Amino acid sequence: MIDDRLKEDASTRLRKIAGQVEGLSRMIDEGRYCVDVLYQIRAVEAALHKVGALVLRNHMRTCVVGALGSDDPADAEAKIDELVRLYGDMRPK
Repeated sequence: MIDDRLKEDASTRLRKIAGQVEGLSRMIDEGRYCVDVLYQIRAVEAALHKVGALVLRNHMRTCVVGALGSDDPADAEAKIDELVRLYGDMRPK
């Protein structure tokens, strides 16, 4: 469950990212130098990565810790499987 503090932090970060993406669109429309555009793309990727890390930390602190501490081994295994699938899907292609 995402708590209020994380909601506020993630929402603020995502609004900034949205602004960065709008700026990227303008850069493309203006025909800006490719390397400048690529640097901005990297900045957006890094910002999204940070939001993902915040959400992952929250998930591990709440859902995963709760499942591992429960008396339901199937729930714990399901949470582990979720993370393995997530990181298996996130590998660079």
